[in-house]
Amino acid sequence: MVKVFFLHPDLGIGGAERLVIDAALAFKNKGHEVAFYTNHHDPGHCFAETRDGTFPVNVIGDWIPRSIFGRFQALCAYTRMVYAAMYLAWYVIPNEEPTLIFCDLISLCIPFLKLARGSFRVVFYCHHPDKLLTSEGGFLKKLYRAPLNWLEELSTSHADKVLVNSKYTARVYKDAFQKIKDVPDICYPSINTDFFKSTPPKSLKEIVPVGTYKFVFLSINRYERKKNLGLALKALSHLKELINEPEWDRVQLIMAGGFDPINLENMEHFMELTDLTAELDIEDKVIFLKSPKDVEKVSLLYHCKVLVYTPSNEHFGIVPLEAMYYSKPVIAVNSGGPTETIVDQVTGYLCEPHPEKFAEAMASFIINPELGPRFGEAGRKRFESKFSFDAFTNQLDGILTREREIISENRAIQYEDRKRQ
Repeated sequence: MVKVFFLHPDLGIGGAERLVIDAALAFKNKGHEVAFYTNHHDPGHCFAETRDGTFPVNVIGDWIPRSIFGRFQALCAYTRMVYAAMYLAWYVIPNEEPTLIFCDLISLCIPFLKLARGSFRVVFYCHHPDKLLTSEGGFLKKLYRAPLNWLEELSTSHADKVLVNSKYTARVYKDAFQKIKDVPDICYPSINTDFFKSTPPKSLKEIVPVGTYKFVFLSINRYERKKNLGLALKALSHLKELINEPEWDRVQLIMAGGFDPINLENMEHFMELTDLTAELDIEDKVIFLKSPKDVEKVSLLYHCKVLVYTPSNEHFGIVPLEAMYYSKPVIAVNSGGPTETIVDQVTGYLCEPHPEKFAEAMASFIINPELGPRFGEAGRKRFESKFSFDAFTNQLDGILTREREIISENRAIQYEDRKRQ
């Protein structure tokens, strides 16, 4: 048994958070001791494993502001993570040195972690280069981002091992960090299937006012503009033109997503989406849910007919895997990670991000009722063969084993050097 520390900026609800929690579960299942260190953790807005005692969660630096007058969010996020890394290096690691520190999202913490003396190894999981997640903006924005982008590449190069979540992200990583010659390993995320197996779904009426007779399309994503949730609403509006009235009467779209009340974009975008439903005159066809609990999300996936996944150039996309586990077909944008998880016209549809194309795919499942079960069964088989939690666990444990071997080799070299001196 070894110690593994996870350093993550904000243990809220999202794909990155689900990934690190599942990685922690994978290590724990192998008998290792795991602890989380984070800048922010709200028990009312987090995954159950960080709230119910499954893992100890230590909050460091939450007093540092998230922004300065609504600006400089990236600078503040970097500062918060550097502070947490320095705290670990000076106060935690000297007393309880881990074998592995697993960090993600913000790489600037890595050189500061290495200020601590020890033989631990640092693994950085790159969901997507941060420098590519922000719009270029004007001259001042470029001036502000330039040193942060330089620091991102420099600090990423200090990681002992870099993992990425897809072949797509590996290509983006190489293009973004051309000075880094080491090739990252691809580690596909998975889902905690033990939780899914042990959690009986609630009836749909216990969650939303919708009967099981409805044909439910489901969208699960954070209420952020980059997730392009409006595409699902516009596609739903076009769908009315492609099916007959009795079929249209049965259609319902449930839009569920992470919603943080202290996140201004979440609040603004939620209002934009509700305004769009009114503009499209589909208010009676759309139900919005904020931050559904895990059992509610499981229930929605169990009862829905089709998952509609709208982000473009998504780094990986964990929700399509969850739908595939429940034998549900997925309609997604033909770019990024979903092109590696979804097989077009076999487990779902990969479409251009146009409402008309999404509406056509949605209509096909209504017009051809046998299509959904057939695609869903193929999706479940694909999940089991390529993206199972066992495969994910074994890959992470293999990485940990290799890093432990390197630690042993380094200690042997240091021992021989001391003998010669």
